[in-house]
Amino acid sequence: MNFTRLTIAAAAISLAIPVASAQTTSTIHQRKDMQQQRIGQGVQNGSLTAGEAARIERQRTRVNKEVKDMRQDNGGKLTPQDRRIANRQQNRLSHEIYNQKHDAQVQHAANNEVNARERAQQQRIGQGIKNGSLTSAEAARMEHKQAAVNREVQGMRRANGGALTPGERRAVNRQQNRTSRQIYRQKHDGQVRH
Repeated sequence: MNFTRLTIAAAAISLAIPVASAQTTSTIHQRKDMQQQRIGQGVQNGSLTAGEAARIERQRTRVNKEVKDMRQDNGGKLTPQDRRIANRQQNRLSHEIYNQKHDAQVQHAANNEVNARERAQQQRIGQGIKNGSLTSAEAARMEHKQAAVNREVQGMRRANGGALTPGERRAVNRQQNRTSRQIYRQKHDGQVRH
């Protein structure tokens, strides 16, 4: 009877070891890719506003730079302590992504031409984030520019009782055209997220 219990315990341990080692082999790159997917998904579905996505992308850029610096300091490798530091930073970033995706702020639905363009550009940025054609720094810049246009439109609407004048619509359209061209150039410039 003890032999059976010992055999069952050994089998359970042997099954648990590959699972544990598979979890520990999850690389920093895999986590970066997964976080990038989550950000892109949040931008595309509207659960992340342009401002939230820009802040998160700036944080990602800082974390990526720190990891790169740690690697350069150690001949291209990360020490166990560096891995723990990078893991803690990625955990914080992961929590931030979750919190921002699940807060009350959302990208508003497109109920007019201006909002439809904002939403479409957010989706293009989200696709670039998801597929890697936008680096973290590029995505942060594009999100920052889109957030500035969004704030300007909100200010115009507040000043006019919720509507845009034809002149304001033309001005916003020019800004959105400029931002759209910048998104295109950044997505097609050959720089990719590693």
